[in-house]
Amino acid sequence: MTSRKRFQLAMQHIAPDRPPIDIGGTSLTGMRPICQQKLREFLGINDQPQKFNGNVDERILEWACTDFRSVGRIVDLPGPHARKLSETSFVNCWGFQRDVIQGESQIVHYPLKGATYHELKTFRWPEPRVDENLLQAWEQRARQLKAENKYVIIAEHPVYGILELGCWMCGYDDFLFKMAADSDFVRLFFDEVLRIQLEVIRQYYTVLGPYIDLTTSGDDFGMQNSPLISPEMFRRLIAPYFKLRIERTKALAKCLYWHHSCGSVFDLIEQLIECGVDILNPIQTSAAKMQPHHLKAAFGDKIVFWGAVDVQQFLPCASPEQVRSEILSLMNSLGENGGYVIAPAHEMIEDIPPENIVAWVDSMHANTDTSRETN
Repeated sequence: MTSRKRFQLAMQHIAPDRPPIDIGGTSLTGMRPICQQKLREFLGINDQPQKFNGNVDERILEWACTDFRSVGRIVDLPGPHARKLSETSFVNCWGFQRDVIQGESQIVHYPLKGATYHELKTFRWPEPRVDENLLQAWEQRARQLKAENKYVIIAEHPVYGILELGCWMCGYDDFLFKMAADSDFVRLFFDEVLRIQLEVIRQYYTVLGPYIDLTTSGDDFGMQNSPLISPEMFRRLIAPYFKLRIERTKALAKCLYWHHSCGSVFDLIEQLIECGVDILNPIQTSAAKMQPHHLKAAFGDKIVFWGAVDVQQFLPCASPEQVRSEILSLMNSLGENGGYVIAPAHEMIEDIPPENIVAWVDSMHANTDTSRETN
């Protein structure tokens, strides 16, 4: 069965020969460099990596039978803020500063923390203009993938989500307080971000839309035990903006919409579907109410699940035999009657043994139903 046929059936909630596999197909389901190098060494891949958009060696993607390839990324926009402070510190186009601390990029300065409504009105936003050279390069890659007609083509989302941007620009404590006590500030902030989002996606999907099958988006709405905000607040403050962004994206690209939110988002899924989300990622099974059987029973006929192979607590510590058992369980639960793409529930990092990734892939092929139609 081809990757494209397999994905088409899964999206129609019809069981294909096996769930589509996404190991390294997107920036949110890939591998950090050390994890990737360990796997390359384990597999005996010794020559230079062949990296395209997702920054994972193409030989690893082929070995894993990854059914997806991606184009594009979050764009850097022109404006007054972006600058490099040192080799390990920079300010991005939105004005928040990131420093590399113990190998991880962390936000250390929030340009709108404590800002008033008046100060927000005078804030200098980035210019919503995408680099034409990047668009041309991504279009060329997308056109090539389309002509090959081998993989499902994913456009990585070009802009951040409104909630995460609010938390990153104001600080989580300040912005979540404003959502509860200063809705005028929040609505003005969201209005400005949406204005930029809509212009960026107009340029981005006008170019990539003819070639792609789906696009990703990202905005973390969940914590470990619950959503970050109540369903009522989500409906009042987030959903109108999110729905409009999705409608505009689908009008331009005529593609499926994939949304990434870590944490416990069970209580928001009905609204996500109403907003136009077709696929939910990453299915953080260690979070409250995110157990596979619970999700499948509640929403299995309404939305496609993508992810669920836990990289937080399971893959780093499990034995290869436990991995094989868990993969089979996910195939039988989330994968029942289609509607599931099996993938890591976030980037895989260096604490995951390559033996466990190999056990995952081997178990998929050992349990593939080769009796199904393959034409």
